[in-house]
Amino acid sequence: MIDRAVGLLKCLIATPSFSREEAATADLLETFLYENGVQPMRFLNNVWATSLNYDSSKPTLMLNSHHDTVKPSTAYTRNPFDASDDGAAVFGLGSNDAGASLVALTEVFLHYLNADLPFNLMLALTAEEEVTGENGMRAFIEMLEANNMMPSWAIIGEPTGMNAAIGERGLVVLDCVAKARGGHAARSEGENALYKALDDIQILRSLRFPTESMVLGPIKVTVTQIEAGRQHNVLPEECKFVVDIRTTDALTNEATVDYIRSQIKSEVKPRSTRIRASVINEMHPLVRAAVAAGAETFVSPTTSDQSVLPMIDTLKIGVGRSERSHTADEFVLISEIEDGISRYIQIINNFAHEIME
Repeated sequence: MIDRAVGLLKCLIATPSFSREEAATADLLETFLYENGVQPMRFLNNVWATSLNYDSSKPTLMLNSHHDTVKPSTAYTRNPFDASDDGAAVFGLGSNDAGASLVALTEVFLHYLNADLPFNLMLALTAEEEVTGENGMRAFIEMLEANNMMPSWAIIGEPTGMNAAIGERGLVVLDCVAKARGGHAARSEGENALYKALDDIQILRSLRFPTESMVLGPIKVTVTQIEAGRQHNVLPEECKFVVDIRTTDALTNEATVDYIRSQIKSEVKPRSTRIRASVINEMHPLVRAAVAAGAETFVSPTTSDQSVLPMIDTLKIGVGRSERSHTADEFVLISEIEDGISRYIQIINNFAHEIME
């Protein structure tokens, strides 16, 4: 089991699969599943399958991870596509994020391929996660819904040290513009858009929202960019600034934007409101199953495909360490993959008992 998982991981590493360019790894995954007794299906570059005894009258647990990667850091000292193995670790781009979780979940799916469980299993190896793309999980889940195959729950395989992320923040980026009637800097006339922007930025620095998430805490607002002025002696007529907002389940992304609009004078335009916060109750059977398998619960600082799955209960838990993601000379320990397979199996067994009680 572990040898097959490591072999698949090495093949994935050796096959470049940058976001929106995952056709080759999708081909590879299709072939792998077919050769191991699965009838894989493909939607765009999303490869998926259901257990052989799929029963439409049962609910479905989706096992999901992604096969796209970011582009390699310029600080790599190894070839990022050379899937080297020193006996303890596998090195290469995507090994930790999220190849290790993907191969572990694939092994678990194969383990249960003919099993009699109180729910169906669906394996979903999706694309474009790193860019929250239109043709990744977003398109895939819409396709499932259109075909009446919507899962009830999902395990999202991301590097968490096999601990259970019961929440992750959403993200909204705002482009803001303060406008004014400019003038000569030497004369007491006109208005300074930069000063207007600074007044709004000061409000945002200490902004408190009317409600707060019990799990994720307060919404976090950070101004990250500012741009104004074209000449030293001319008052700027416009000042642009960018606001990074880490949203929570206490307010929808749209309500968060509306509240900020009510508090400042600058024009506010969100780039997108689709990356939503995700929270699962600590007493949910899926969380209880993970804790019984040795997982600790925590709130994740990173986003994932959970953000586009607000309609189902999701738990993020996976192989590897988050701090290794997107770093030079990325690696994952072989022992971590082996432990991940074992613990995923424990979680599914525990979850089956929880559902049947």
